[in-house]
Amino acid sequence: MTDVKRRALKIALVAVVVVKFFVLWRLGVLAELREPRELAARLVALGAWGYVAFVVTYAILQPFGVPGTVFVVAAPLIWPWPIAFALSMTGTMAASTIGFSFARFVARDFIAPRIPQRFRRYDEALAKRAFATVFVLRFVFWMPPLLHAFFGVSKVRFWTHFWGSFLGYLAPLFVMSFFGERIFAWMKSAPAWAWVAAACVVVAACALYVGRSRDAEMA
Repeated sequence: MTDVKRRALKIALVAVVVVKFFVLWRLGVLAELREPRELAARLVALGAWGYVAFVVTYAILQPFGVPGTVFVVAAPLIWPWPIAFALSMTGTMAASTIGFSFARFVARDFIAPRIPQRFRRYDEALAKRAFATVFVLRFVFWMPPLLHAFFGVSKVRFWTHFWGSFLGYLAPLFVMSFFGERIFAWMKSAPAWAWVAAACVVVAACALYVGRSRDAEMA
């Protein structure tokens, strides 16, 4: 593929994403995805096609900004937890793969050369400890679109990202599928101090992991 065709394809993909969200906004679909109960009601109305609609909608919307927790919480409101878990895993992996691939194809050539030199050593360390890093970040942060993009523009290989993400998602998605709405209710009612404490623990754990990775890289 020539550079001109490659650039044209990138522009076309970005345009498709923009048009997709504009159409969904005009149709009112995005407004219906604000609450898991609303999503659950719409999927129930689709009957057997709800499985397909859940995975496809999850996969094409989550990588570009729609919260994945809406889908993960909605699933156990509709189906028994084993089915909810399977669909959540399928949708999450599809969304992660799309987000990773989109960032790698569209943004990597533009962003990678512009990474400051002081940050390049972290990218090199990530490439050497990629599987463990992907696993830890997915286990802690799950599936934010920015994390998809970060891995996409990094030196992490596709299958390393795929399997590291898969294993990192297993425990969190199992808990969400098994306990369902109780987890969501607790998250909504949790006091502010609990979120601050959890954030401090996560930041400290990530800082410790990055520090050890850097020390291992410099050793």
